[in-house]
Amino acid sequence: MTIKRTILQSINPIATAALVLACSASVMAQDSVEWFTLGNDFGHTRFSPAEEITVDNFEDLEVVWEWDGASMGASSGRATPSYINGMLYTVAGPRRHVVAIDPKTGETIWSYRLPNTARWEYSMRADYGKGIGYDEVDGRGIIYIITPGFFLVALDAVTGTPLEGFGQPVPIDGFPETGVVDLLADLGHPYDPYDGVPLETGYITASSPPVIVNDTIIVGNSAEQGYHQSRIENIPGDILAYDKTSGEFRWKFNVIPRPGEYGHETWENDAWEWTGDVSSWAPITADVENNLVFVPTNGATIDYYGGFRPGDNLFGTSLIALDASTGKRAWHFQMVHHDIWNYDNPMSPILMDVNVDGRDIPAVMQVTKQSFVYAFNRLTGEPLWPIEERPVPQSTVPGEKLSPTQPFPTKPAPFDIQGISIDDLVDWTPELRQQAITAMSDYMMGPLFLPPIQRGHESGKRAAMFCPGGGGGANITAPAVADPTTGMLYVSSRSACSPVQLVPGEEADLQYELPTGSTFAQFANGPGAGSPRHPAQIPYFKPPYSRITAINMNTGEHEWMVPTGNTPARVQRVIDENNLDVGNTGTGALVPMTVTANMLIYSDTETDGTPMLYAVNKATGETEAAIEVPGRSRYGMSTWMHDGHQYIMLQTGSKLTAMALPAAAPGSSGH
Repeated sequence: MTIKRTILQSINPIATAALVLACSASVMAQDSVEWFTLGNDFGHTRFSPAEEITVDNFEDLEVVWEWDGASMGASSGRATPSYINGMLYTVAGPRRHVVAIDPKTGETIWSYRLPNTARWEYSMRADYGKGIGYDEVDGRGIIYIITPGFFLVALDAVTGTPLEGFGQPVPIDGFPETGVVDLLADLGHPYDPYDGVPLETGYITASSPPVIVNDTIIVGNSAEQGYHQSRIENIPGDILAYDKTSGEFRWKFNVIPRPGEYGHETWENDAWEWTGDVSSWAPITADVENNLVFVPTNGATIDYYGGFRPGDNLFGTSLIALDASTGKRAWHFQMVHHDIWNYDNPMSPILMDVNVDGRDIPAVMQVTKQSFVYAFNRLTGEPLWPIEERPVPQSTVPGEKLSPTQPFPTKPAPFDIQGISIDDLVDWTPELRQQAITAMSDYMMGPLFLPPIQRGHESGKRAAMFCPGGGGGANITAPAVADPTTGMLYVSSRSACSPVQLVPGEEADLQYELPTGSTFAQFANGPGAGSPRHPAQIPYFKPPYSRITAINMNTGEHEWMVPTGNTPARVQRVIDENNLDVGNTGTGALVPMTVTANMLIYSDTETDGTPMLYAVNKATGETEAAIEVPGRSRYGMSTWMHDGHQYIMLQTGSKLTAMALPAAAPGSSGH
């Protein structure tokens, strides 16, 4: 076992600052520094102690190989490869091929996929597999994935062959006799092995890998996007668990509580019987030492309207801590009561040990779309700083019943825009400001948690403007990263709003070819809301449009904030024409990041669109080095050491691009 995995498994599971620093020289003396999960460690910090690449040699980086998954249909670039025992493992394409790649050359060693099914063909998240899970059975490395058709697959890490004695035969032509678990069998809904759950009942798939905690595999899931729903029926994304050796079913946690279960009373009209979603589409985080998993969830069926499901709707848009062996709830916190804003928790919770007011605390942090960081003691659920229930606007839409309050953290402060008013509109010149005001005149502005409006029923307004919108704030494509040696959390975010209007469910339903459910909602997300357009082709709000915020999680204070990339050409043109001095606006893009022993690294673009890789001083936010790269990394980024050399892995669409110093190139004699 490598030193890297020893650290992961022995310190709750994130390394404390003292041990990481003490082990740094020892780790770097090894030829390998692993990247074990898609977030590197079970706490999803995306931190690596690797330090061969420094500010001084950063601009010597070059592309040492590229792996192209285009033949497998890969395009999204969402999967972060794991580097384990000298091999890279990832998933690629809508069939979610499992692939083993030589980390020195980029050569494919083996690949595997299940035969096609109708269940797979319907999955709208097919190419969104984010990576693999890994563990050992009798000393043998095993790769675990969840397929778009909602099967759990276990493969030998060396050969790519299905694990013997795992699961039960699936009655579908071409399926292996072993190595597969049909996850639909344990959800409790009628289904066909080939076709899956009837769409009138609901739909479920998966877009993240399982997590293996001690001897238990925990399986998350995802549902149809709520903004593409117009009917009230669906199935819940219940959390499932299996034995890692046999695939035997162990437990199920009901994310929509049933009668007698905690939280059942938060579904006021028996909507628990037919409402669904509340899935864990973002990856699950684990504290291996304490045998806990942390499940981030999204809201219940139909974004933007919940009149058919009154109540707070536990465990929607929540963080749930579960015992990994039993599935029993240890604690939970609901970030949004009765979510109608598409404010689902968009990324893995992050685990890191911190020191708050002299107390050492094992913490868990959930970064959210609404530009909050919710921070807790991960063993007890106690907030690190008070979280206050504050009054929020109420809905005027018939049938809707919102919570009168929502939870607001007192620390850390919001890291990006929340709500919008005239004061937030661009004011570089009087003319540009008036144009922004005019562009926004058709839209209802207001604070965070402004409710949706019914088309044509709010003083002629076209739509309500959610700020942040459903895309964040922070979002899935740019996971936050943390440095356990300093207690710093780095959050990528953008200022972005979403206009939302509600229309009758029957009208919304016409937008979808194969809708789930059978009963039209009274209202649903409608077409035609449009977006406000500034005549100068610049954003209508003030910059920065995108940023990285460094938050000291020992104090809850922001240490620095910097715009990301450089001002886009269309914005720079307006700045130059008006002889303005507004500084760097940021590109407006969420940026994938990783953090190492000596720098923060992220990917974005220059003014002319050139994709770049930037090295940032972790303490100050200053960009200390930059290099042009073949393309922007998507979703994530990783760094690991193989054969004595450090690599930075960019997820560039269908390709994986490995950046390293020249001595790491295939055929090089350097070591």
